[in-house]
Amino acid sequence: MEQSNFTTSILVDKSVEQVFNAVTNVRGWWSEEIEGGTSQLNDVFYYHFEDVHRCTIKLIEVVPSQKVVWHILENYFKFTENEKEWTDTKVYFNISKEGNRVKVKMTHEGLVPDYECYEICQGAWTTYIQKSLKSLIETGKGMPNAKGRPQTENEKRLMEK
Repeated sequence: MEQSNFTTSILVDKSVEQVFNAVTNVRGWWSEEIEGGTSQLNDVFYYHFEDVHRCTIKLIEVVPSQKVVWHILENYFKFTENEKEWTDTKVYFNISKEGNRVKVKMTHEGLVPDYECYEICQGAWTTYIQKSLKSLIETGKGMPNAKGRPQTENEKRLMEK
């Protein structure tokens, strides 16, 4: 039986250009502590959340107003037996018109239910995309992690461990 990759999507009443700019403003919706470029082809950025999660991500495809693809080069999870679960997976952000609205479909290829982190990761991605990214697109203000301030309930639970 083939495993399904994690996918979530949102619909917004903004232009594809505004949506693309928000998607590539990763500090605005995921974490304020990201280091490195997040918008140009071959940019590499480093994400970390306390001592719980860190990863190095490279932008391997950037099509303005249409698509962004991340390749997770390295990953570390403190809370899983296999600390490198996300390593060598890809995250796709596909942007398309749907009627008079714009759809962002995020797929984390390789994040499947067999992963130990799946429950926590799918909950976190859902919050980041459906709440924080959507808010950034619609209001100009997302809800990214700030130093010492987790954004999602799952991250709050991990900090308590």
